[in-house]
Amino acid sequence: MARAGKAASVSPRHVTADAVDPKHRWDRPIQAPGHMQVDFEERVDFRRLHAYRLGRTRQALARSGLGALLTFDQHNIRYISSTVIGEWARDKLIRYCLLSGNGEPWVWDFGSAARHHRLHAPWLDPTHCIAGMVGMRGAVSPRAGLFERAAREIKDILVREGVAKMPLGIDVVEPPFLFALQKEGIEVRDGQQVMLEARVIKSADELTLLNMASAMGDGVYQDIFEALKPGVREIEIVALANKRLYEMGSDCVEAINAISGERCSPHPHNFTDRLIRPGDQAFFDIIQSFMGYRTCYYRTFSVGRATGPQQSAYKKAREWMDSAIALIKPGVGTDRIAKCFPRAQEIGFESEMAAFGLTSATASGWVSTSGRSSRASIHLKTRWSSRPAWCSRWRRIAPPRTASPPRASRRKSS
Repeated sequence: MARAGKAASVSPRHVTADAVDPKHRWDRPIQAPGHMQVDFEERVDFRRLHAYRLGRTRQALARSGLGALLTFDQHNIRYISSTVIGEWARDKLIRYCLLSGNGEPWVWDFGSAARHHRLHAPWLDPTHCIAGMVGMRGAVSPRAGLFERAAREIKDILVREGVAKMPLGIDVVEPPFLFALQKEGIEVRDGQQVMLEARVIKSADELTLLNMASAMGDGVYQDIFEALKPGVREIEIVALANKRLYEMGSDCVEAINAISGERCSPHPHNFTDRLIRPGDQAFFDIIQSFMGYRTCYYRTFSVGRATGPQQSAYKKAREWMDSAIALIKPGVGTDRIAKCFPRAQEIGFESEMAAFGLTSATASGWVSTSGRSSRASIHLKTRWSSRPAWCSRWRRIAPPRTASPPRASRRKSS
């Protein structure tokens, strides 16, 4: 456990302007470099990325009125501390990270992982990488006392860093841990919104990683195009996409939605063993992460020749989407952009809630370290839009501005 000591005076850590400068270069295209590091050109600077993310978190924390942030979400932990372990840990709530306004990040992890961080993460204070484990979402009973022990440890650090009398922001937490913190006299508030404010503006390095993740999706869609034909099952396309993405360096393939034929409406958000048939529409969505930066990249193919109604629908969808993209600039909220799309009732839904999940116009990538949409450096608050359910199926994310359907959507059957 961290040892008690004399409480420090509250003095928020100074964040330099250079640390939070996103270093955008709008005079040239965003890079999509290879995955290797080389000595003859600058690619992603990970130390600069670490400093930017920590600086953005410090800024958001300083404006929040909170004394510290305690995060359990894997993506928030990675954003603050630049540490990560296997994707299996994403829903266990066993890892956590603490950052006070005037301190350095603390990380509690599986014992061997904590030792690995001490050896291989020199941007962290080695004494701040601590072996820890609490409830594993109920697998360990609260009666074991691990929650109370962890709460006392956190309280001790808050006292030493001078913020114990200030509210503590938390993103997600097991109820017994929350109760243990409150028992220690800690006022708990919502910290997730603070983290989202920190993460909403992407640096040049983050945009590059998003572009690299998107390039992986480009390649997989070519593979899908070549494999898609009558007799192939949805599940086989899912297997192909997973294999290719991991071969290309994905650190998590969260989901591959594969939906064809009559299953396309209403959209079920899954895949089955259905056989692709001639004339089918086949919709896919690649949700994967590269270095923590995620895609939600979807396309629809026609297995055979696209029909007249399909081409008309595509043209209308393009008009809606292009008019929305034309509005995107600093200072424009998504509420204004949403007005480019029809209301839910106009496209067959009884309410916006009924259309939710199909009505959010996404940007180049939904990032693992983000809960809000961010295209380039534009600061957009997420609000519901009114995009039709089928619109996304005809629209590649961040597409080129062309008037005709993409060639892949004219797939001919064998």
